[in-house]
Amino acid sequence: MSAANSETVLITGASSGIGLELAKCFAADGCRLILVARNTAALERLAGELRQKNKIEAIVLTADLSLAETPGRIFEELRTAKITVNVLVNNAGFGLQTEFTESPLQRQLEMLQVNITALTELTGLFLPNMIKCRRGGILNVGSVAGFLPGPNMAVYYATKAYVLSFTEALAEELAGSGLKVSVLCPGPTATNFSQVARGQKLRRIQTSKMSAEIVAKHGHQAYRNEKVVDVPGLVNRFLIFLTRILPRWFIRKAVRSFNKIEE
Repeated sequence: MSAANSETVLITGASSGIGLELAKCFAADGCRLILVARNTAALERLAGELRQKNKIEAIVLTADLSLAETPGRIFEELRTAKITVNVLVNNAGFGLQTEFTESPLQRQLEMLQVNITALTELTGLFLPNMIKCRRGGILNVGSVAGFLPGPNMAVYYATKAYVLSFTEALAEELAGSGLKVSVLCPGPTATNFSQVARGQKLRRIQTSKMSAEIVAKHGHQAYRNEKVVDVPGLVNRFLIFLTRILPRWFIRKAVRSFNKIEE
């Protein structure tokens, strides 16, 4: 049995999109999965599919990470059940596409809770045992947005900048520990993210999107290969290259235009 076969992997936001596809990737490795999201029915469907196809154990854990008490509750439930998490996949997150002052402040604060605070707390709770056992690791799902300022999505872009910086720093601190630490930074991806971020409205500028399956496979392979920062897609990597040579004022204006939506 390979090391991956005996791993227990906790994936947040596993009910759809990139999180769902990452669950399939780790299931194909033979890992035991803990699937976390708010949508119990979707989690149960996914768990049933993975149990049947991959002959693995899949545990469903319904949880709302916008609530401050949720990370601690998840940790305590698993500790009480004597379940050790070897790999933590912090995938849960959401965005809002609107000017900062035009969106409810409470919803922006919930975004900080899900995208930053819950990610950090879950990492802080599960990481010490990984270090003690010298196995496993952390896979955080960031975004190309983390490399840019984000007018019209200011808080979301800022949260992904945090995820990128936090993961890179953590990877360096844990060098030589036996753990893998990686951040997946996709560009536009075909998920329900856009519907949540801007409702049924459309961006004025339309772009092609990578499939969630391709993005997840890319990130999963990067994690297995111990690549700290993974940006899937040549266009996305070129965009990041441009941020290093273009003036910041130009980048701000370009992103603002990109993030405008049809009225």
